[in-house]
Amino acid sequence: MNSSGRSDAPVSIKEITESVRGIINQREEKLTDAEVLSLIEDFVLQDPRTAPYPYKRKQHVVQGVFLATRKELDFLQPYVDDPEVNEIMVNGPERIFVEHQGELRRLSQCFDSRDELEEMIRRLAGKVHREINELNPILDARLADGSRVHAVYRNVALDGPILTIRKFPEKRITMTELIELGTISNEAAAYLEKLVIAGYNIFISGGTSSGKTTFLNVLSNFIPASERIIVIEDSAELQIEGIANLVRLESRQANVQGKGAVTIRDLIRASLRMRPDRVIVGEVRGAEVVDMIQAMNTGHDGSLSTGHGNSPKGMLSRLEAMFLMAADFPVDAIRIQIAEALDVIVHLAKLPDHSRRVMEICEIDGYNGQAININPLFAFTREGGLQPTGRKLKNRSKLELKGVMLNEV
Repeated sequence: MNSSGRSDAPVSIKEITESVRGIINQREEKLTDAEVLSLIEDFVLQDPRTAPYPYKRKQHVVQGVFLATRKELDFLQPYVDDPEVNEIMVNGPERIFVEHQGELRRLSQCFDSRDELEEMIRRLAGKVHREINELNPILDARLADGSRVHAVYRNVALDGPILTIRKFPEKRITMTELIELGTISNEAAAYLEKLVIAGYNIFISGGTSSGKTTFLNVLSNFIPASERIIVIEDSAELQIEGIANLVRLESRQANVQGKGAVTIRDLIRASLRMRPDRVIVGEVRGAEVVDMIQAMNTGHDGSLSTGHGNSPKGMLSRLEAMFLMAADFPVDAIRIQIAEALDVIVHLAKLPDHSRRVMEICEIDGYNGQAININPLFAFTREGGLQPTGRKLKNRSKLELKGVMLNEV
């Protein structure tokens, strides 16, 4: 101990943060970021516990305390602010990864303890008016910038609290940019544009992080501006522009008393009373498939949605399985409804080189009594990229009704 009563032992960022927060809380006026930064610098420079630290170490402490004091995400904030970081994965206090420009890398920084990570997650939940605790161990929310946050409390996550943040680009990606990236060919892009304009029901399938939401957003650019669109999402991610008559709906989790939940199913049913021309469902994961299929079968042509699947055929099987779990229908009746509702499946994948590609574009061509018929229109090969298969679209009634000409090889 020295004469001031403070120990000369090394001090942690957490200890200084607590001291700084105490000083800030005593102030009556609201401090700006610049004022808080100045206060932290003065505190660190004057605190005898940091006296032995070299200049760079003091700079590191100042930055760490500022992030912990002013930013909900602590030292993760710079990665949230970095436009080249797509995803942040916190697997407990010490194992933290970010996806930077499509490549996964582990961070050297870590949280001092589970309690510190848990406190940050609770602050984050409070910011979006949610709770996470032992009774409510899962948080699924959206930040103000549109990023999607998913957290799991430590009584469920065995290795400590888990946090995943998926970011979305501030600027909308266009079809031209997807063509430049090699995600899709010029010919396939023009083909899909005509199908969207004509009102074909299109379902986008793919694995995790294959670019389904981005692709759905791009396809929405082709919807005629005169139409009324209802967008339904679990967490708002789509950035649809150019549609004046647009309604955006977002599902809501139950509160701590287990009340107030609004499901995707609830929203799809509500949307049908709003006289939509098209219904866009961000992602189909469960029982809402019943309502989505029924919406597509009741005159809402041009509807769009996405789902997790390994192939167009696998996606159809998943839709069938979700339908069976939600409703007691004969399998044949389910397959007939799916075949009548969906017109086209676009399948995407993330390749080993981290690129995202449209792998297949298939027409759904009815049900033959045993399986749903698939008519492949475009297929991807490593040698030739995405190429037409030579087969032509069979169901041309929507094209003819809208007077849209489809160029086919």
